[in-house]
Amino acid sequence: MTRTTLLDGIFQASQEMGKSYLITHDVDRLMAPCYEAAGLQPKNERYGGWESTAIAGHSVGHFLSAAAAMYAVTGDEVILAKLNYTVDELAHVQSHDPDGYVSGFPRQCFDNVFFGNGDFEVHNFGLGGSWVPWYSIHKIYAGLIDAYKLTGNEKALQVVVKLSDWAKRGSDNLSDELFQRMLICEHGGMNEAMADLYTITGNKDYLDLAIRFCHEAILEPLSNGVDELEGKHANTQIPKVIGAAKLYDITGEEKYRRMAEYFWDEVTNNRSYIIGGNSIFEHFRAKNTEKLGVETAETCNTYNMLKLTRLLFRWTPKAEYMDFYERALYNHILASQDPETGAKMYFISTEPGHFKVYGTHDHSFWCCTGTGMENPALYPRDIYYSDKEAVYVNLFIGSRAVLEDRNVVIKQHTEFPTTNSTKVVIEQADNASFKLRIRVPYWVAGAVTAVVNGTDTFSSSTNGYLEIDRSWNTGDSIEVTLPMDLHVHRAKDDEKKVGFMYGPIVLAGALGTENFPECDIIDNHLKLHHHPIIQVPVLVTDETDLKSWIKPVEGTPLTFITDPVGEPGEQRITLIPFFQLHHQRYTIYWTLMNKEQYVNYVDEEKAEREYLHAITIDVVKPHEQQSEVEHNGQSHHSDSGYSAHAHEGYRVAEPDGFFSYRMKVQADKTHALQVTYFGSDGAVHRENGRVEREFDILVNGQAIGRQRLEAEHREKLFDVLYDIPSELISGAEQVEVKFVSANGGIVGGVFGIRMIDRALHDELSKS
Repeated sequence: MTRTTLLDGIFQASQEMGKSYLITHDVDRLMAPCYEAAGLQPKNERYGGWESTAIAGHSVGHFLSAAAAMYAVTGDEVILAKLNYTVDELAHVQSHDPDGYVSGFPRQCFDNVFFGNGDFEVHNFGLGGSWVPWYSIHKIYAGLIDAYKLTGNEKALQVVVKLSDWAKRGSDNLSDELFQRMLICEHGGMNEAMADLYTITGNKDYLDLAIRFCHEAILEPLSNGVDELEGKHANTQIPKVIGAAKLYDITGEEKYRRMAEYFWDEVTNNRSYIIGGNSIFEHFRAKNTEKLGVETAETCNTYNMLKLTRLLFRWTPKAEYMDFYERALYNHILASQDPETGAKMYFISTEPGHFKVYGTHDHSFWCCTGTGMENPALYPRDIYYSDKEAVYVNLFIGSRAVLEDRNVVIKQHTEFPTTNSTKVVIEQADNASFKLRIRVPYWVAGAVTAVVNGTDTFSSSTNGYLEIDRSWNTGDSIEVTLPMDLHVHRAKDDEKKVGFMYGPIVLAGALGTENFPECDIIDNHLKLHHHPIIQVPVLVTDETDLKSWIKPVEGTPLTFITDPVGEPGEQRITLIPFFQLHHQRYTIYWTLMNKEQYVNYVDEEKAEREYLHAITIDVVKPHEQQSEVEHNGQSHHSDSGYSAHAHEGYRVAEPDGFFSYRMKVQADKTHALQVTYFGSDGAVHRENGRVEREFDILVNGQAIGRQRLEAEHREKLFDVLYDIPSELISGAEQVEVKFVSANGGIVGGVFGIRMIDRALHDELSKS
């Protein structure tokens, strides 16, 4: 076992802020939904944001995991006291349920599934009438397991065993077919939690449940090397794969290993952005695309990808895994916490000229708020790794590691990445023989050298690690040099779309606060997604050597300035580490071209984004969880999916069904509804005959248009505008937009719904 703590540096400072953020949260408020779900009077009011919805209670689980990990690396007694109190409170609430259930929402949704004779409602984000109940309760499972594993809290183990026995008894009523049907709904890492509990207790019931919680529709293709990820909700899938990796550790079944390794390869190599994050609008898109936007790189996804990476590294300790880990840790996870308040981020925008958006302390509690609570305590987790053969130095972070299995203590002194070196010191050892392996990163701009005790120099490496095999004693030191330089990240879908890095560090263009919002710490992460954007310069140069036109700023480490290559206007751009950039606009993706290319260049993708941004008042993206939830999506006999032909999500309804959303309007504008359809959609042939796709579009109950889809625009998405009478908007901040059958027709598919400024649309369309 290796116990690692941080020394001075950027991660230690961020960890301290994360600890303070944890301490400021009131456990009684986090527990309030659990009290209410059990019919008990809470001790304090619940928090707002997601903690006031059906997903309530997920945050108390994250809090337990975060507190357990933070105590393990800091020994802070205040944190431990809050953790112990939280476990006591969960045990108290659990004691009022005869079956051992405890969560932030009533158990009725699970009872509907367990005891409903197979007739239960299920869709991607709903089960038994509730929003992702397994996902939410999984956080409590994980938190209790972490509390036991990391602090030795026996009561936490007792509570999670009772909760698991409740799940086992209830789910035993489901056939394997019904169990798999249940797993259509997002369910977090329930297979991982049950695998962990089996490892702790040895109770085979939990291993059986872990295996049953493996979603075959997703995992089996992965085991066969088949990529069916396009259109899938990204963070629904990653925990499933983590659980599969844990099952490989337990069972040794190769199919679980194949699932995990293939998935990791596909996501990190073909579906990730420059910062290591993935997804847009929370979903995987087509392979080898880096579509830019405000809602990209969900932070939860990267939290989970790091969990998966560390498991794979233990099977095959290769540098490629830690290259990704380092990229994502510095440029996404570290960058996603506000250093002034500890506030967390949901998405990391890749939209040029946008800015970071953080959640409020009391009224957000997004999924990424929860994983964001955990992240600072996990910084030390994979700096080192020790197995029977070697000790690995994976990350260059100031830290102290106690290698209990070897009776060795290692310290690392470094100011990396502001310097290109690190010093590893053997603080305690007595003629301890082992191989010390120091990662040689993909980004090094020259030979990595290690000098032992000022005399012996090592520079050859194999499998991405420089290896020193000798007997170690107290006081031995290794000076490591890691040459760094500028390099380009080119997007997989456009060679002109680039980002800049220095070593492992993504450099962001610091673009100031022009037209900046009054506050970028907000309760609803969608509020600022249509905030006015700014013009971001195109970089135009005939120079091919970055160092000839991007130069370091003397006296300010990791800060660079360009020659006047920004067009229009021959602007100079200041570049700083993305993890340092907060509360101003930025760009991490640039358009880069030579002067000849620039003469006739038109960025059609950018122009389309700017046009839509300008005319949009509100937008709903069907099939995408957050978009539908935040717009109070309602439906009956409706389903959603993803079209690999249209490369977009959609929603449909049966002739006796409907779907509706609440959308924003603005009193001073003329309004139209722009609805997107797929041109291959037409009549459907069923056993009882031909059924047309014909439906009405209603605003506040009044029809504003009728649509019939007749497959007239094959393989193309197309838009239809429906003008909205001003009297339907008058005095309102929101309206209900509803899609209902006409003449017994199928409703949709609807691929996008956009409330627009009709007058501005007409004006821009002419220009």
